[in-house]
Amino acid sequence: GCGAAQGRLAHKLLHDLFANYSSALRPAEDTERALNVTLQVTLSQIIDMDERNQVLTSYLWVRQAWLDAHLAWDKDAYGGIDSIRIPSSYVWRPDIVLYNNADERFGGSMETNVVLRSDGHIMWDAPAITKSSCKVDVSYFPFDGQQCPLTFGSWTYNGNQIDLHNRLDTGDLTDFVENVEWEVLGMPATRNVVTYGCCSEPYPDVTYTLLLRRRASFYIFNLLLPCVLISFLAPLGFYLPADSGEKVSLGVTVLLALTVFQLLVAESMPPAESVPLIGKYYIATMTMITASTALTIFIMNIHHCGPGARPVPPWARRLILHHLARALCVCEVGESCGRPRREAVGGTGLQDAPGEGARPGPCPHGRCLCHHHVVLSSVSYIAGCFRRHRAAQRRAGEWKKVAKVMDRFFMWVFFVMVFLMSVLVIGKAA
Repeated sequence: GCGAAQGRLAHKLLHDLFANYSSALRPAEDTERALNVTLQVTLSQIIDMDERNQVLTSYLWVRQAWLDAHLAWDKDAYGGIDSIRIPSSYVWRPDIVLYNNADERFGGSMETNVVLRSDGHIMWDAPAITKSSCKVDVSYFPFDGQQCPLTFGSWTYNGNQIDLHNRLDTGDLTDFVENVEWEVLGMPATRNVVTYGCCSEPYPDVTYTLLLRRRASFYIFNLLLPCVLISFLAPLGFYLPADSGEKVSLGVTVLLALTVFQLLVAESMPPAESVPLIGKYYIATMTMITASTALTIFIMNIHHCGPGARPVPPWARRLILHHLARALCVCEVGESCGRPRREAVGGTGLQDAPGEGARPGPCPHGRCLCHHHVVLSSVSYIAGCFRRHRAAQRRAGEWKKVAKVMDRFFMWVFFVMVFLMSVLVIGKAA
């Protein structure tokens, strides 16, 4: 019976309150005074961050509180009823909207009940899935952080009619569901008063700045680490023997692999002028691999000079074959890195074959076939061919050694470049 009495009193209270009430007018007894509205936002979940379209989708709980002077009652006259919960469409509600809304449907808050107290204070809690525009800076992707503002304000009432304030200095994160990609560092709230060019009245708003930091583990293991490992394969192309025929194909394969990773990064990034950090690393690595492939082609051309090539210039023999080969410990068979094989006088590196250039002495018995001029000319011709063949082999061998020394030199140069680029990227990200 007591519960039924309370129900009849609540029904009577609702009937008495809304008998002459209009939800279309601002509930202020003095129309010259502003109505105070407090706002509190609770972040429940980050649904999605679309970097390419620069849209943040989040799940919020929006709490608004204000005083409706027309809906106060004496609780003793209604059996001590201090508060009632009624549909929000029954009462006047401030038209607080998200200014930087990026939702094509402009969906507002859910139609939930409001809590109406006996002193006329109204509290309206409504969940909302919002899509807000957020300027995404991907300069340090995947080690980047973002600042996404959520600006709330009245759409039609100015500051002389509704005075909007934030209830707390920060958004509520106690019920936040952790996101696998983004870490929330904070959500400070600031109140701003803006005067627009169209109107002379002030328009207050409350801006919640969502501070985000990307969890980079996924991108390190799926984009950055494979690129580092692939880039270390490029200098090994110089270590391959020139006769293997795989030097150029290795460089082209590595270049194609990095191009695929570059396209994966470009598809998820906004088409902005700022290039992400990982994109710069890809471009620098691709440039280095292109240069290494071009140098490989040049060195292979030196290696396959052939017997008809010119002799190695003296400066190249002194710089590459002597000093650089000794520094890089490039040795031929039978040589030592500390003491390279000395060449014979005249630069041939070969001793004359027996009978080459020697004139026959007097025959001991006065009778010898050596006096026959036909035999002498044939032997001289054979000896000359043999000398020319050995000289051509020596020239080709020197050019091959030049190519080998250059291969070893550029291999270490590019190894150092890859290491420095990797350290630079990690240091800049830190």
